[in-house]
Amino acid sequence: MALNTPKHAVALPSPSRIIATLFLLGFLHTSSAFHTNRMFSTDHTLRPPRWGPPTKRDGMAPLKITNKCPNTIWPGIGTQAGTGPGIGGFELASGASRDYTVSKDWQGRVWGRTNCSFNPTGDGPANIAANNGAACDSGDCLGVLNCVATGVAPASLAEYDLAGGVGGTQAFYDISLVDGYNIPIGIVFLPGDDVKLQKVPPNLTNAVCIATAGYASDPAPSGTNGMSSNASYPVPYEPTQTNMDLATWCPWDFLVIKPDKPGDGVYPYPDDMIQRPVFDPCKSACAATNAPSDCCTGAYSDHGVCMPNMYSQQSNKVCPDAYGFPFDDEGSTFIIPTGGGFETVFCPEGRSTNILKTFKQQLQDLTGAPGVGKGMDAIDQDARNLTIIMNAAKKSSAERSRGEASNMGKTSMCAMVVVIAWAVLW
Repeated sequence: MALNTPKHAVALPSPSRIIATLFLLGFLHTSSAFHTNRMFSTDHTLRPPRWGPPTKRDGMAPLKITNKCPNTIWPGIGTQAGTGPGIGGFELASGASRDYTVSKDWQGRVWGRTNCSFNPTGDGPANIAANNGAACDSGDCLGVLNCVATGVAPASLAEYDLAGGVGGTQAFYDISLVDGYNIPIGIVFLPGDDVKLQKVPPNLTNAVCIATAGYASDPAPSGTNGMSSNASYPVPYEPTQTNMDLATWCPWDFLVIKPDKPGDGVYPYPDDMIQRPVFDPCKSACAATNAPSDCCTGAYSDHGVCMPNMYSQQSNKVCPDAYGFPFDDEGSTFIIPTGGGFETVFCPEGRSTNILKTFKQQLQDLTGAPGVGKGMDAIDQDARNLTIIMNAAKKSSAERSRGEASNMGKTSMCAMVVVIAWAVLW
């Protein structure tokens, strides 16, 4: 059966049901179920979370969600601060988009749920006895369509703080794999009508994480497919990972579903002797073990004590612009001037991006004090400079060659089944 084949038509729950559910679940406290970027503000006194949608008094920023996956997904939206879009989750067909607005000071996250099956009113799973009460195979939020709590790990997250930094003058955002990975995800900055923000080069802002076999384009240092890129502003790519690499990056113990043994059409792998599922979400080390040393909690809640683990190292290889380790946030957070909005794209085109390492200085200059660092014209010239992108790609490739060897050389032709099967089974 296809992974995301819709099993039941669903309707939005009534407002009264939403309010009752919010009361029972304690909406103001449930949005912390996922890890939160440590650079995001945690003092929400001046911007308490509100369901929404925002009014003109709140100020409005666009929040767009697009599904480029081959099947239906069910995005979830969680609000941590400010005014949300007035909805917490919905069904989104392949190729479709939804446009919402949030307040100018909104802080929240968007994630994708897969293979969901709800009852006719959307306030519970179609079969409450199955799947431990969950309605979705990944990213489930207490079995309801219209999420009032964040989802269950593993889930790929797009996180936003539209009023970050001192005085709320900066927008912080990231792709987080700290709670695991389920489907490819990307972020597109929407400058709106602000002339200054329209001058920000798109290849400095639009991050992508593709860690699913069959979804990445061929290895290349840069490209122009998707994510608002073009020939003038080529996007820096992660240059080396193949689709075969993406089939095996997740540490075996962190796979959500592990095949027991070869057989039933499962082919042997040289690395673990068992073919991995065509699609299988990957738990983070923290989600898999809940150990303080993996979650950076308790005695390990210090940057100098909690060290990167195998999961975070592997996830960083396939998605350099995402962070899979709680203390990676400082080096994996995009910071740009506030005032615009964002689009979350599921299953974006192209490859995982390598923007933060390629244009680190330019991004710092973009949000620096007036007169400090390069101006916008110089930043624009750098963004168009393919030499900068190529040099960063060479450095990334050299780091890869000094580290763990690519799976390409040790993967048999049987691994190609994973890539081909995506087009048929997902």
